[in-house]
Formats: sequence, structure tokens, C-alpha cells
Amino acid sequence: MTTATSRHSDRRISPVFLGIVAVTAVAAWAVWTDFAADTRIAVFLFVTGAWVVSLCLHEYAHARTALHGGDITIGAKGYLTLDPLKYTHGMLSIVLPVIFVIMGGIGLPGGAVFIERNRIQGRWKHSAISAAGPLTNVLFALVCTAPFWFDGLSGMPDGFRYALGFLALLQVTAAILNFLPVPGLDGYGVIEPWLSYRIRRQVEPYAPFGLLAVFVIILIPSVNTVFFDAIDGVLRALGVDVQDTYCGRNLFTFWEPRDEFSCGPAGL
Repeated sequence: MTTATSRHSDRRISPVFLGIVAVTAVAAWAVWTDFAADTRIAVFLFVTGAWVVSLCLHEYAHARTALHGGDITIGAKGYLTLDPLKYTHGMLSIVLPVIFVIMGGIGLPGGAVFIERNRIQGRWKHSAISAAGPLTNVLFALVCTAPFWFDGLSGMPDGFRYALGFLALLQVTAAILNFLPVPGLDGYGVIEPWLSYRIRRQVEPYAPFGLLAVFVIILIPSVNTVFFDAIDGVLRALGVDVQDTYCGRNLFTFWEPRDEFSCGPAGL
């Protein structure tokens, strides 16, 4: 009985997560109804809240897959509660991704759940655990862009449409970055079980610097152009055009002066 009760508490959704969802829902309603005095602040709260929710779901997907793979310690660590305060590296998983979104509109991959890999047998299970996180971003991007496919934009307020477009940009960026086969990112975690022991040992010291190296490389103008062209191509295939993402970021950064680029009604 004690074990069952403990297991139930380990998987109870955290009030912290529910609070984030509530703020996101209220902000979404304010954007949709144009209730807020400043639509841009409502868009900021909606997109930021939804982004944090997606980060929590990303880490939850890693943890849940690890639990089914054999790591029975996941529940006791609090990872199944969706509480971002339980992550081993809250700075990497929540704070830095939010800061990067605010600074440049890039979906920074997080990485914070500690998985006891020695408890998991089978290379496919290890690959699935690493892939589960970015696949969550892919799913989130599909949900955000679904209205763009099925003519669901008719009757949708421009502010809400642009917010969805910008949120989709963040999810696609996070998915692409996470799937890069670079040490320290989930993409490398997918292929790592299939590499020889010698290669894994040689690569291991560079894992903490993988994400930093990716962002340094992205700053190279030619690479930056190719990277964002690829993201724009994916978004266009999902029905989201440049105006949607541009105007979404324009609304999101409420502290910056409005650009002259046309973004729907003048009230936005």
C-alpha cells in the first residue's frame, strides 16, 4: 500500500506545471479576444508559457521513455510530475532556453533529466530515450501548425495566428538543433549506442561543449543563412509563411520598437 501511494505521488502532476499551463491559457484567451490593453504583452506571456510547457514535456518524454526502458528510479526523482524545479540542471532546461527565446527567437535545446543508463539494456531503448525529447518538439510544432493546414485560420485573430507562427518557429528550431548528431545533444544520444566503445570514449570529453560549438558555428553568416533557410523551408511546408513568424516575433518582443512591416490591423 505504501509503495502504491508513493508511486502515485511520484507521478502526480505538479502544481507548478499546472500554474504555468493556467497562465498560458489565460494569456492565449487574452490574445484571442484582444482583451489585454497591450496585445504584445499577452502574446509574450502566451508564447513564453507555451514554450516552457513544451520544455517540460520534452524532459517528461525522456523520463517516461527511460522508465519504460528499465530505469525505475525516474519516479523518485520527480521527473514524472512535469515540475521544472525537479530538473538536475534547471538553468540549462528552463532558464537559458527562455533567455535565448527573448534575445533572439531561437529554440534552445535543454537537457536536464539524469537517467541511470546502466539500468537500461538494449541499444534501441537508449536511442528511443534520446529521441523522445525532440520528437515531442516535433509533435508540438505539428499541433501549432495544424490550423495553417486545414483552413483553420478563418476567423482566427491575427495576433493569435502570429503567436502560433512564432511558437512553431521555436519548436522547429529546437527539434532541428536537438537532432544534430553533436555530442551533448539528443541527436548524438540516438546514434551513440551504435558506436564503438573506443569512439564513445574519445568523444565523451567534448560533450559539455557540443551545444556551445553549435551556436558558435551558427553565428558564421553563411551557416546562419543555410540554417534559417532550412527552418523557413520546414515552416513553409507546414503552411507557416515568413510574415507569420516575423510578425509573431515582432509582437513577442514588446519592449522593442514596432517595425514598419505590415502585421495585420494597426491595433496589433
